[in-house]
Amino acid sequence: MAKKKSGIPMGLERGNLPEGEEKYEAVREMFDRIAPRYDLVNRIMTFRLDVRWRKKTVKALSLPPESIVIDLACGTGDFCVELEKAGMVPLGFDFSFGMLEASRSFSQLSQADVLRLPIRETAIDGVTCGFALRNLTELPAFFEEVSRVLRPGGRIGFLDVAEPENRLLKWGHHLYFDRIVPKVGALISDKSAYSYLPRSFSYLPPYQEIITMIERAGFGQVERKLFAPGSAQLFTGEKI
Repeated sequence: MAKKKSGIPMGLERGNLPEGEEKYEAVREMFDRIAPRYDLVNRIMTFRLDVRWRKKTVKALSLPPESIVIDLACGTGDFCVELEKAGMVPLGFDFSFGMLEASRSFSQLSQADVLRLPIRETAIDGVTCGFALRNLTELPAFFEEVSRVLRPGGRIGFLDVAEPENRLLKWGHHLYFDRIVPKVGALISDKSAYSYLPRSFSYLPPYQEIITMIERAGFGQVERKLFAPGSAQLFTGEKI
């Protein structure tokens, strides 16, 4: 394993990104470290658009009150808070104790590997996941695990980063997230983490491939929606 600087493998600041077990450990240590100011930095760098995107994701689930919804890679519980407001029963799972400790949610949160959930088959009505797909080590295995715990007819809402399709907006997007966000992160939280996070977008396959992975895991009506200004995308679908 590569040597680490501030919990992140050496080489990240040169553009290299870890894989496999190295990625798992590096990402967990990074989130443990940035947890205390994670929400504050998110609100600042997205101009609070992340709050709006989560509300739209919960609405897109189209599930009735009292539905049991698990939020995977729940972090500090932002999605759980929105699910609570919608009258649902959220359960959060994350591998970072630091993020769980910083939670603002009153829901039940647990430390767990989201590829091996402590949940029986077909027990859940819905699943959300916010800005974490790119941090997972095995996307197909993740979608299959989600399919295992969801009941037939259960719904998913996976929110993550994206690139604007407009050329000018894409240029501005990269200027902001590659140059400005790391500086903001360095001032408020951790320089190495917020230098890594913009580059972690390269972990995500093209959205067409993500849709195919979700469909192969047993989902139908899979759709992808790009949220203005094009820097976030939402994948929805229904367990067949």
